[in-house]
Amino acid sequence: MSDPVLLHQGKVRDVYSYGGQLLLVATDRISAFDVILPNPIPGKGVALTQLSRFWFEQLPEHVPSHVISFDVPSGINHPEWKNRITVCKRAKTVPMECVVRGYLAGSGWNDYQKTGKVQGIDLPAGLQESSRLPEPIFTPSTKAAAGHDEPLTPSQAVELVGETLYNKLRELSLGIYCWAHEFALQRGIIIADTKFEFGHDANGELILIDEILTPDSSRFWPAANYQPGKGQPSFDKQFVRDYLLGLKDWNKQPPGPELPASIIKGTQDKYFEVYARLTGKDLEF
Repeated sequence: MSDPVLLHQGKVRDVYSYGGQLLLVATDRISAFDVILPNPIPGKGVALTQLSRFWFEQLPEHVPSHVISFDVPSGINHPEWKNRITVCKRAKTVPMECVVRGYLAGSGWNDYQKTGKVQGIDLPAGLQESSRLPEPIFTPSTKAAAGHDEPLTPSQAVELVGETLYNKLRELSLGIYCWAHEFALQRGIIIADTKFEFGHDANGELILIDEILTPDSSRFWPAANYQPGKGQPSFDKQFVRDYLLGLKDWNKQPPGPELPASIIKGTQDKYFEVYARLTGKDLEF
C-alpha cells in the first residue's frame, strides 16, 4: 500500500488519506483566537487523542462514531504517530458546529449581558457570569473554512441544515453533554460547554466525528473552586488566552507571539491533569 497522503493541515490536526480511510494525527500545535502560536505544547497531541479515545470508547451504544482504531496501521513507518493517531471512516461533514452550554461563560455570557438571551434563546433574568443554566442549551455555529465561526439562532440553524437534521443534532449533542457532564462531575470536573461535529458516512448514517470532550473543544473547570459571579480557573487553553489578552502589543492577528516557558509548562500541566482526573490514570507516551 502507498504512503499516507496529506489532505489537510488544521490548526492542530494533520489529516491523511490511507487505504480508503482517514488518519487524524494530533500535533502539539496550539491556537488561540484562530491564530496558530509559534510554540508547541509538548505532549498536547497525545493528551487530546487519548482523552478523545477515553470518551469514544465509553459512548452510549446509540451514538455511532467515525472511529475505526487508535493504532498506527501496519505498513506505516511513522512511530512518532503512536498515541496521536485516530483511524477513521470517511464522512461528509455537517456544516455546523454543535455547541452545548451548561453554564454562562465566554461569548454566551457576553451575549446574555447585552440581550438577556444566548443566540436568541431566552434565559431567566439575574444570571451571573459562570451561572449554571436551568438546563443545557444547544447553541450551534457555522463551520467556517477560515476565520471565525458565526453563532446561529435556532431558526438560522434550521435554515442551514433542515429541521429534521437540526432536531437530531440537538438531541444527540444535548444527550452526550449531559452524560459526560455527570460523569466528569463525579471526578471533580465541570464541563461548562463543549462542541461536537457530526457527519454522514458512506451509508448515510449520522455519526460523531473529530475529537470529543477535550480541553481544545470544551471548557473544563475544577468543581471544588466553582463560584458563580466571576470567571473560573480552567483546565483548557483559556489559560493561554488569558495570557494573550494581557499583552498590550498583540492585535490577535498572525503571527502569534512567542509563549514564555512558564505558560508552555502551565498549559501542559493543565492538559495532563485533566486527563488524569477524568480517566483515573496518568498519560502514557
